[in-house]
Amino acid sequence: MDRTVSNQLILEFPNGEKREYALGVVARETLAGVITESEPVIGLRIDDGVYDLGAVLPHGGRAAPVTPSSPEAMDMLRHSASHLMAQAVTDLFPGVEVGIGPATDTGFYYDFLRDGTFNPEDLEKIEKRMLEIIRANLPIVRRLITKEEAIRIFQERGQKLKIELITEKGGAQVSCYEQGDFIDFCLGPHLPSTGLIKAVKLLSVAACYWKGDERNASMQRIYGTAFFDDKSLADYLTFLEEAKKRDHRRLGPQLDLFSIEEEKVGAGLILWHPKGARVRMIVEDFLKAELMRNGYEPVYTPHIARLSLWKTSGHTEFFRESMYSPIDMDQVQYQLKPMNCPFHVAIYKSRLRSYRDLPIRLCEFGTVYRFERSGVLHGLLRVRGFTQDDAHVFCRPDDLDNEIQRLVDFTFFILASFGFEAYEIFLSTRPEKHIGTVENWDLATAALRKALETRGLAFTVEEGGGAFYGPKIDVKIKDSLNRSWQCTTIQVDYNLPERLNVTYMGEDGNHHAPIMIHRALLGSIERFIGVLIEHYGGAFPIWLAPLQVIIIAISSRHVEYAESVRAVLERDNIRVAVDSRNEKIGHKIREAQTQKIPYMLIVGDKEAESGTVSIRTRSQGDQGAKPLNDFLSEIKKHITEKSTRP
Repeated sequence: MDRTVSNQLILEFPNGEKREYALGVVARETLAGVITESEPVIGLRIDDGVYDLGAVLPHGGRAAPVTPSSPEAMDMLRHSASHLMAQAVTDLFPGVEVGIGPATDTGFYYDFLRDGTFNPEDLEKIEKRMLEIIRANLPIVRRLITKEEAIRIFQERGQKLKIELITEKGGAQVSCYEQGDFIDFCLGPHLPSTGLIKAVKLLSVAACYWKGDERNASMQRIYGTAFFDDKSLADYLTFLEEAKKRDHRRLGPQLDLFSIEEEKVGAGLILWHPKGARVRMIVEDFLKAELMRNGYEPVYTPHIARLSLWKTSGHTEFFRESMYSPIDMDQVQYQLKPMNCPFHVAIYKSRLRSYRDLPIRLCEFGTVYRFERSGVLHGLLRVRGFTQDDAHVFCRPDDLDNEIQRLVDFTFFILASFGFEAYEIFLSTRPEKHIGTVENWDLATAALRKALETRGLAFTVEEGGGAFYGPKIDVKIKDSLNRSWQCTTIQVDYNLPERLNVTYMGEDGNHHAPIMIHRALLGSIERFIGVLIEHYGGAFPIWLAPLQVIIIAISSRHVEYAESVRAVLERDNIRVAVDSRNEKIGHKIREAQTQKIPYMLIVGDKEAESGTVSIRTRSQGDQGAKPLNDFLSEIKKHITEKSTRP
């Protein structure tokens, strides 16, 4: 709501008061006598924009103070903390070049170019210097200067990377921020002074590339976090310790689930070990059975196709940067598939379809290949080859609402089955770069919105966040540490059927284009299992555990009875093994505990004579002895109910 009249701008404050100011007024000058806050005011929000107190306001509108408890405050704090770190680094290591240093959802980072490498001792020194600058409470001052002056300033300081950024920026003027003798090229907004950064911690250092491009200079990225109080920092560091224990990249090898052999196989490519493959198979088998019950038909498609298919679908135009280079075969160019959609369209088009045939629901666990920069690869969570639980629904316009609502219900049933009950839901709308008519985009978006509103689901609208061919619903699941992970995507597509000439014969005897719904419930199987590992800390629910029971024979003479117990359990499809090694019983139990096996059955003379098993669980320890059949009934009940016990 821009309230700017001639050479005046009007601000409307939370108390209802409206005030007029001359154009060129600085944010700080508008607060006197208008706003009284118990917290310090660190910025000013006008409509959806946030400005630091030293900024010249570009327009009027609804105004409100930004304080440390405001939603925008953490971003301002952490952005300021990144500058604080850059100042400390340049103080301590003359000659270092600084790159970019943004705030993130959990902290901040800054990229540095230097001959040597930063070590843990260096981080301690940098953090100590940061605390000194905080205590100095240096004013953070915004300067709007000409591009030529900015280039001169950074030339004098030997900051060639900053000069490159400034040169690339349009406009005759640039904004810079000063604190003490440090200056940085930045849009802001920032805190009024360094003293408002109350709690800061440097966390790690990692390799990166200038502008994220492997062809550019190799740099070092220092990560940190900052808060307005010490308790929040302490709580976050405790969270990090718990997250570290649950890190799937550590637990995967420890539990023998998967490995990544960059030198032998390649970065971002997963080798599933027997235990991990078993978990994956259980996940896929469960979902496949539910898909069949919900009217889906399975299909299989190739991993490669003619490049012309991807040109027709629009992927080469809108998705080229994520696709591998084409392969020449028989004087024809082929492309590793980045998506399954065009193949499912080809199956649909293999014969004439009638309105009576629709909806048609095709599903596939299809492996796709996307080129991800090495700097963003992250265990199972960000890979280059992954399998989607992909499906495409072809339906008539009058079926669209019902199909989306079915999908929404199916989504939350599946996710709840894996133990996820908390979510964030997003409705992503038409991006600037898209195909198709605005009218069809509006129809598709309205159908998605209606499905969410009909189910009473809270959601956030992400303007411009849709795929190039259609709007979408994204579901992010919350894990046991309250972290969000992208999971389900439901996309409505009017455009690809028209682009690929997909039709059905209507009741009127004419050909019509169906609506195509793209959906993945779990998303990437690799990512989903990585999230499962971290959600449960590797201690999978009994129904998902790769090994559900380990039978531990006290001595060699008890192995025969242990094997007979295994035979009974295996007849009921319990995943079971026998530990018959000549090791002490305590050692065997500790190893089973480390491997996070749900049940340990200890068998010795007493158990063999009475036909019982002594039960230990990974979470509750010794549970005493039970008849084998009673134990079998207990474990089967937990599996059927998909219980998170024992």
